Amino acid sequence: MNQNECLVYLIKYLCKERNVDIEMPESHDELFQLYRSLVNIREAKSIAQEFLKVQDQMLQEENKNKGIVSFDDVEENIIVWQGDITRLKVGAIVNAANNQMEGCFVPGHHCIDNAIHSYAGVQLRNDCHQMMQRQGFLEPTGKAKITKAYNLPCDYILHTVGPIIRGHVSKKDEQLLASCYESCLRLASQYQLKTIAFCCISTGVFHFPQELAAEIAIKTVKEFLKDSSIEKVIFNVFKDEDYAIYNKLLQ
Repeated sequence: MNQNECLVYLIKYLCKERNVDIEMPESHDELFQLYRSLVNIREAKSIAQEFLKVQDQMLQEENKNKGIVSFDDVEENIIVWQGDITRLKVGAIVNAANNQMEGCFVPGHHCIDNAIHSYAGVQLRNDCHQMMQRQGFLEPTGKAKITKAYNLPCDYILHTVGPIIRGHVSKKDEQLLASCYESCLRLASQYQLKTIAFCCISTGVFHFPQELAAEIAIKTVKEFLKDSSIEKVIFNVFKDEDYAIYNKLLQ
């Protein structure tokens, strides 16, 4: 099956699960957005192996077509890179998760949690659900968990819940954000990973001020790398403003 045929199959499967009929769009982009939306709202539950086979084929091709980025030839141990974190071929990428840890359920939402789950595959939500069922309580702020990456080019995904800012940033908020970075770095070290890519934790809908967050991130990473087997840390940014902030602070 080509990409569009895969998407039509997957959409029909997801619609049948929900007992709904949806008019099938014609363009590839519209088909993918419809597929993504249906996946975003799907709760964690078992799924047919044939679905997974077709989904994996489609997602691996989508991820390849976006362009996979590696840092093997970069000598610096701290790197700023602007773009889509799901393209990175590293030991682990960091997902800024919510405390339910099952991904974003808003169809087509532009948050990093949604993107990572959408391009990894439905297996990721199922894994996270089982992990949280075993834990039995919401994920605390500042901790980290690790999962497989499934169809992404990275090896693992580190999930962390950053502090939510409502008004003034307290010292506790600053400590919790530093703990997010420390927890991810410790977990990456335990898994003997050599490269880790951080998103800008808490600076989006969690409203942590961007420059202060970057200062905390850089300080925490530099301190950890003094005695660590991790070889490279990538600060992945999406906005031009964040790119300028990180480059200024690292100079």
